[in-house]
Amino acid sequence: MTTMTDTSNAARFREFKMPDVGEGLTEAEILKWYVQAGDTVTDGQVVCEVETAKAAVELPIPFDGVVHELRFPEGTTVDVGQVIIAVDVAPGSGDAAPAAASAPAAEPEAAEPEAPKGRQPVLVGYGVAESSTKRRARKGAATAVPAAAAAIQGEMNGHTTVVPESRPLAKPPVRKLAKDLGIDLATVVPTGEGGIITREDVHAAATPVPAQAQAPAPTAAPPVAEPAPAAEAPAPAVVTTVGARETRIPVKGVRKAIAQAMVGSAFTAPHVTEFVTVDVTRTMKLVAELKEDKEMAGVRVNPLLLIAKALLVAIKRNPGVNAAWDEANQEIVQKHYVNLGIAAATPRGLIVPNIKDAHEQTLPQLAASLGELVSTAREGRTSPAAMAGGTVTITNVGVFGVDTGTPILNPGESAILAVGAIKLQPWVHKGKVKPRQVTTLALSFDHRLVDGELGSKVLADVAAILEQPKRLITWA
Repeated sequence: MTTMTDTSNAARFREFKMPDVGEGLTEAEILKWYVQAGDTVTDGQVVCEVETAKAAVELPIPFDGVVHELRFPEGTTVDVGQVIIAVDVAPGSGDAAPAAASAPAAEPEAAEPEAPKGRQPVLVGYGVAESSTKRRARKGAATAVPAAAAAIQGEMNGHTTVVPESRPLAKPPVRKLAKDLGIDLATVVPTGEGGIITREDVHAAATPVPAQAQAPAPTAAPPVAEPAPAAEAPAPAVVTTVGARETRIPVKGVRKAIAQAMVGSAFTAPHVTEFVTVDVTRTMKLVAELKEDKEMAGVRVNPLLLIAKALLVAIKRNPGVNAAWDEANQEIVQKHYVNLGIAAATPRGLIVPNIKDAHEQTLPQLAASLGELVSTAREGRTSPAAMAGGTVTITNVGVFGVDTGTPILNPGESAILAVGAIKLQPWVHKGKVKPRQVTTLALSFDHRLVDGELGSKVLADVAAILEQPKRLITWA
């Protein structure tokens, strides 16, 4: 009889583990709990916010019930795979036993039920249910995928391919990854136990890219325009006393990752930095004209937009700069796409989200992408996927009134362009000294794969376009 009671209690409790929300991360800090013990939760409801080495992410609970126990307080760093919350999924059915003793930890894949229709998307790809009246049971059987998908992905993965009958099964982070990559989960072949779609399955469904061409996810770089106000995120915990001569600030999360990435980059890639001072008066006039253009209505137009476009044109003319060094295979991997990173200063540290396939975007599209990237970073909602796969970066130190700098490369990238402050200065123009809008550009590059000639050509092209912006048309 005792055994039956224990089994009944065990069946009542579900445990939610800290998921890997950033593709290979090992830990995350709990920033804030949105629920407490005794609160009712529904499938897909956000229960806490965590900070990884890449970003702050909200976590939804994958089942209904009443919160039985929060395992860790706010401010605690938790390893991926540790149970962070226990939920009583059958409240009122008997005396509650401690979740840790009565219920074995549920595997992440097994913890996610079928999602009801009518969901509204949240940060990591789960939805918030409009009602919690019924939940569909997980399907045990699976049917074959369409012949085309099975032939392609089955060949890639080398095994029998099946998919669930109803809504594809995947953990919230995997759903978020698929959304960011533009992959329909209904077309993805699941290889996980019970028909669960894994990260590898999503990547396999995307356009194949040679493994050595995948650059490490950029973690940090020098600051950029429009830094986020410090009040938008909680300040880091400090250790100090009244009248103390020192204050100690714990290094963790994004800031810890920044430090590690910058040290690794500085002492791995041989940096070279070149500088050029350029008259950008015509570019500033074009910015003013574009602000009045009805085709640019609804998007923010600023000098950074034309600088980004100039760099994209320069890369098109000098594609060798858009590459990565593959140390393991001793190869230079040239990218045929440009994921343009924009370094952003946020309350949690410096991050580098990137605009995917920026080389394919028109000027209005690029302006919209830049605006979305900056606003998301300022709100502290940049996802790990948005910071992965960058190929070249721009950092705008001019917003701080700085003339120039020697930026450090993002890991896995070969070049980064620093833009200084644009100032009215005396300049020789058409044989006369006149006040002109002038700025200094600095290009740092990895000298293992970008020699002085190539680096100089890229920097000179960017400068030439900003001096004569009509080259955006003649050189494009």
